[in-house]
Amino acid sequence: MENLPENTVNENSVPTSERVLLILRIVAGYGRPVSASDLMRETGLNKSTLYRLLASLRRWGFVMETDALYSPGPACLQMSLNFDVVPLLTLNAHEAMHQLNTLTQETVAITVVMQQEAVCISMLEPRQSLRCSFEKGRSLPLHSGATAKCLLAHLPAVVSQPILQSQFSNMFERQARIEELNLIRQQGYACTESEVDAGVWGISVPLLTENRQLLGALTLMAPIVRAQDKHAELITATLNAAEAIHQRLRSTFTQGSPAFFHQS
Repeated sequence: MENLPENTVNENSVPTSERVLLILRIVAGYGRPVSASDLMRETGLNKSTLYRLLASLRRWGFVMETDALYSPGPACLQMSLNFDVVPLLTLNAHEAMHQLNTLTQETVAITVVMQQEAVCISMLEPRQSLRCSFEKGRSLPLHSGATAKCLLAHLPAVVSQPILQSQFSNMFERQARIEELNLIRQQGYACTESEVDAGVWGISVPLLTENRQLLGALTLMAPIVRAQDKHAELITATLNAAEAIHQRLRSTFTQGSPAFFHQS
């Protein structure tokens, strides 16, 4: 009997989760878009099983299909970016975060998206700390608040749509949130008050690559009573800090590097 490729599996003995991981590993490491017939040969999976698993991977954004060929999807890119982005943002945002914290005397944070949640990777507080849900290392749903809305507004549609569908079963409420996210994307920042923590106002600005892929968000939070007469001032200060972070990121790359960062 012909020997099967090293990656092939026995469908009766391997859990579905491992079959999915096997397909994903082959697609990610193939070096070029791969056909379904190539995947069947590489994995030993039958056609119906393969297409069912590919459909699931496509639905969650881990695989995309172009002209009947499969390649890594935007969710894979987002995961890859996160592993690199956390130390990159933490290092290059440090100075601008301190300046913003000193200038405003308010709480400043950097967040990224991991596993469809907002995770705070860096946070600076004023002398009089703000009681809020944010703390370094803690994750929050991508639902309410300036940070969550800013991040969700700039995620690829293939990633954001399943999140919105799980949050809003009512199509009219979902459409209203989509329109709100479109406005956030157009104006370049999100502002909310008392959506996550009562009495807290916040502004969040996206940190994007040159081709508009999301890296994370810079957020400033303040008590409503202190922020109510200073919205324009705090928004400008946060936008300026985000631009300073982008300038610092650009300086870390040598001329001709394929990755450059800018504030859109």
